[in-house]
Amino acid sequence: MTLFDFLPWQQSLASDWLADRERFAHAWLIHGLPGIGQQEFAAAGAASLLCESPQSGLACGQCQACRWVQAGNHPDLRRIRPDAVAVQEGEAAEDTEESSNKKQPSRDIRIEQIRSLLPWFNTATHRGGWRVALLYPAESMNIIAANALLKVLEEPPAHTIFLLVAQAPDRLLPTLVSRCRRLPLPVPDTAQALAWLQAQNVDHAAARLAATGGAPLSALQQARAQQPVAPVWLSQFLDLAGSGGASAPLADALAALEPAVWLDGFQRLWLDLSLATHGLPARYYPEQDASIRRIAGAVDKQALARTAQWLQAQRRLAQHPLNPKLLSDHAAQRLLQAVRPVASGHSS
Repeated sequence: MTLFDFLPWQQSLASDWLADRERFAHAWLIHGLPGIGQQEFAAAGAASLLCESPQSGLACGQCQACRWVQAGNHPDLRRIRPDAVAVQEGEAAEDTEESSNKKQPSRDIRIEQIRSLLPWFNTATHRGGWRVALLYPAESMNIIAANALLKVLEEPPAHTIFLLVAQAPDRLLPTLVSRCRRLPLPVPDTAQALAWLQAQNVDHAAARLAATGGAPLSALQQARAQQPVAPVWLSQFLDLAGSGGASAPLADALAALEPAVWLDGFQRLWLDLSLATHGLPARYYPEQDASIRRIAGAVDKQALARTAQWLQAQRRLAQHPLNPKLLSDHAAQRLLQAVRPVASGHSS
């Protein structure tokens, strides 16, 4: 797959989106479930907008503009993302005084990055077409950077398209969102996602797709990292649940991860537990269905529901926990307590 290819489940939507360039909005907010390809959609969209010989609105992959995009040096394309994301993508962090003074690459999009676009806006486009600013993830903008971008969008530069990619658009400034056209990306249907994963030679494709909530790119990433379908810490929790074992090993396993990762996993497990209390099969972890049913058959349903609400509240704070180690310790104790078997006749 190249930078100007849309994923199979995005091609029809992309053709409709790019059909009328003459009345194309100057700013788009592209959002959807993590792992379905928002960033890939935006990157292919940028390539299509820059293409000099588009086919049905999509990049041809052959012209000089497409070759520049593929090589990563198109003069009318700018990628704005946190330094930490740039490093993950194999590029060096931006060489600014602020970034050079930091031991760790920034996880925020900073105001300097928005300001760096201003001279670019004032130059002519290379071949008289569009210039495209691709910004991701949009929710990583700090408040100062978001306000700076808002000022730009209030008087948008000529011939410039902004593509903002987000997984949590509700975390963006409402005034910023109001300056963009929203483009929600749907989750691909299961058959199409499975066919794509199988074409990528992904093992346990169906189970991986279920565990990631129907997100094919997350499933692919999991497989390429040779990770088990159910995370080790989740299997550890299932083994401890109901046994009265100590929570410390689970807390240590959680502390080694980003809170958002394990909170998301536990929210999915809790839905499976809730389904099991009603005699329904697991949705996210079908391979653990027997363990899930065993636990669900002995728990206090009200405690299960209260803990689901607690997980939701913690999920909203996951990006900036005050003390990740304290959170993991508390979570391990609370989650194991919530699935402790109740005495017969006292389950509600």
